Amino acid sequence: MTHLLPLPSAFTPAGGSLGLPPGSTVSGPAELVDAVRLALSVLDPRPAETGTIAVEPATSLGPEAYTLEVTAQDVRITAGGRAGAFYAGQTLRQFLPDAAFRTVPGTGWTVPQGRVEDAPRFSWRGVHLDVARHFLPKREVLRMVDIMAAHKLNRLHLHLADDQGWRIESRAYPRLHEVGSHRRRTAVSYYKEELAFDDVPHGGYYTLDDLAEIGAYARARAVTVIPELDVPGHAAAILAAYPELDARATGGRRPEPFQVLERWGISPAILSPLPETVDFLTVVLDEILGALGETPYVHIGGDECVLDDWAASPEIVAFQAELGLPHLSDLHAWFLRRLADVLAERGSRAVVWDEAFVSGMLRADTIVMPWRGPGVARRAAAAGHDVVQTPVFPLYFDYAEAASEQEPLAIGEAITVSDVAAFDPAPEPWTAAERERVLGAQFQLWSERLPDGRAVDYRAWPRGCALAEVTWSGSSRPGFDARLEGHLGRLDAMGVEYRPLDGPRPWQAGGTGRRRHRPGVIKVDEMMKHLEELTHVADSTRPSM
Repeated sequence: MTHLLPLPSAFTPAGGSLGLPPGSTVSGPAELVDAVRLALSVLDPRPAETGTIAVEPATSLGPEAYTLEVTAQDVRITAGGRAGAFYAGQTLRQFLPDAAFRTVPGTGWTVPQGRVEDAPRFSWRGVHLDVARHFLPKREVLRMVDIMAAHKLNRLHLHLADDQGWRIESRAYPRLHEVGSHRRRTAVSYYKEELAFDDVPHGGYYTLDDLAEIGAYARARAVTVIPELDVPGHAAAILAAYPELDARATGGRRPEPFQVLERWGISPAILSPLPETVDFLTVVLDEILGALGETPYVHIGGDECVLDDWAASPEIVAFQAELGLPHLSDLHAWFLRRLADVLAERGSRAVVWDEAFVSGMLRADTIVMPWRGPGVARRAAAAGHDVVQTPVFPLYFDYAEAASEQEPLAIGEAITVSDVAAFDPAPEPWTAAERERVLGAQFQLWSERLPDGRAVDYRAWPRGCALAEVTWSGSSRPGFDARLEGHLGRLDAMGVEYRPLDGPRPWQAGGTGRRRHRPGVIKVDEMMKHLEELTHVADSTRPSM
């Protein structure tokens, strides 16, 4: 059997094969033909009135569902929408040799005859890419979209703002990218070690035109971009550019301004929650939405907020009282709800980390990403919120895959391919109503220890292949290990510098210098226990690094 990954809902082989030379013709409605051609671009398929590949719509299928039938004469695709046609093309590509995942066509290939019936288990099959801590050039983002598309992953969550950097142009507030997009140096010391820096400037940002290009490129490949501005905390880069938004600057005070943060962990930098800040962020959000085009989801953060500067501001405390809010956590929730209202007026749904849910007062349509584990995830689902599963274990891919000094530096360990493959986003013990609230899951690539695209490849794959299987097909599917091993040849052809299943290649290892991993400093099971204990407070944190 061909190593199909993710595994389709049903595949019935028929024996025999069909030749598909470069320049094969494709027929059907233009939008569906375009999707199939894009998925099979290595074949350079040509549109025609009648084709070797025929695609037609089917209103009885969901938008991402399809059937694919290969006979001795032709290929027949039935798709519920453009995405379904694109995914049918990706499955057909997996029937071809690994060379079909290169950028140059072969002299001609054959595909086995058979029938595939397929549809995803979950609608949200995502990748979170932190470009704030370490900036990734646009080419790396577009490349990630291509790799996602090959795995039928469909949500690219771009973490565009944090203490360590602001990553998007603003024409209304240009100091955001002029000042907030770069730092003088970066911390290279590890957790609990004496603070040390590399003394190398780091930075970069995407222009609004870049963002428009990323959005269009992704949409063509059935990927939706979710931009994130993490507020009101994680705000050092914003406040370095616009210190008047600092919670400490209320009441006419002039505090020492923040700088773009050069170390990891949590800073006390927090935006003022007053209406002027909401107005400022509304303008920036309008710029982002205008560039991206259709943007059904916007992430507004809400995590790891240190509220001390709110409590110390008479003006903010008075504003809290004016709103009739008894606690600062209620003001935190009010601020995020106000931004969610702004987004709703523009046709976008807000997404938040789980601290915002714990604070309460969310809009009913706000999507919750519970990173602190299944307890808070189930509470959010039971409260009626749609949930995207993002738990540290097993979906934080900045954790190492083994507790070994052979691994390159990671925040902790260990999260394995098997751990990911066994994950169930909608656990059986949950009620049916709670499970229905689970939109899907995504893996997180926090970039404190991911300085470039090669490091991202190593952490993302092949664990990302396992999550693609989980979110499309379900966990613990038959023959996954064998299919994954066969699938690695496709990653090789695409030039993905993944971690081999038996450990790093010599040039991927940690070595004895700064990239050396320190096993045992942070263990994922201990971290998860700690996080579960913190899910009843709004200002809990990941560990400072």
